[in-house]
Amino acid sequence: MLRHAIAPSARYTKASNDVVRHPRLNSDAKILILYVQGLPDSATFKPLSELARKLGIKGRAYQKAKKQLVEAGYVHEWRSQGDGGRWITEQLVANTALTEPQASRLRRTPSATPLTAPLVAASPSTHFPTVGVPTARAAGGYEPVEDHGDKTTPHPPSEPERPTSTADPTQLARAERVLLSLRHSRRELHLGVREAAKLAVEAVKWLERGLSESDLRHALLAERPAEGVRSAVGFLRHRLIQKLPEARTIPQSFDPVRPRDLIECQGPGEKHTFRPLLDETECTPCRLVAPNTMYAAPPSPEPDHIPWRERFARINTTPAAAPGRT
Repeated sequence: MLRHAIAPSARYTKASNDVVRHPRLNSDAKILILYVQGLPDSATFKPLSELARKLGIKGRAYQKAKKQLVEAGYVHEWRSQGDGGRWITEQLVANTALTEPQASRLRRTPSATPLTAPLVAASPSTHFPTVGVPTARAAGGYEPVEDHGDKTTPHPPSEPERPTSTADPTQLARAERVLLSLRHSRRELHLGVREAAKLAVEAVKWLERGLSESDLRHALLAERPAEGVRSAVGFLRHRLIQKLPEARTIPQSFDPVRPRDLIECQGPGEKHTFRPLLDETECTPCRLVAPNTMYAAPPSPEPDHIPWRERFARINTTPAAAPGRT
């Protein structure tokens, strides 16, 4: 095997062979301990889990690497309960293996000199040629971010603020119920309780405009994107705002029909007035006079019924007409 190595003049971290060649540490554990070793002092307040996430070590990979570092003596943790019932986690990361008593001593006296190599950078060795002058260690590309991991907070966590809304609480509860029920139809629209409470402020506007819970659910489930839903909260918020229907206008009540003026009836009989409904010129009684006169006189009686034998005899006794001449 050929080897080519040039000692860097700056921005480097001295790695112990005990760490690099440790048989019971995987690559994630080794990279993590070396990364932490090269950080500036201003970044040491970050929890180990957050530093691991910056390296892409998450989930079970981080838990496995941390377990190996703890078993090897490079990482030590202490959990205690302080005032107000708050749990505090303290972490100690060392570049050399420490026993529990040694780590406890450093915890009690954090400013004391470590039991192993000092933290001050040593001068360049005289046995091997070096390039340049020694400089302070610096971590490249490190940008502090807000911590949401296992850091110690000065105050206990507070309850999340519920979105303020002037809507009826009953309507808000109905909107939340609709949003939480979407996961039964599409698993990608699974929402947490807090997420549903925030989106309910926009969803309740649909109910206030006269739509039912079924209409709201259908509108949120319709037209599924071809590429799928990456964020349930973002997708539903966009649809609630962009697809908000127009407010239903209440039809205005019409004024009652004003009664018509009295007019003189043009029908037979004495002169009199009446109030027409449409454009009629005669009152109702006068309009009914003509039909009633048709049945005023009794109909003529029907002739008596003559038996057929008598009618036949009358026909036979009638003289026949004289035959015509040919």
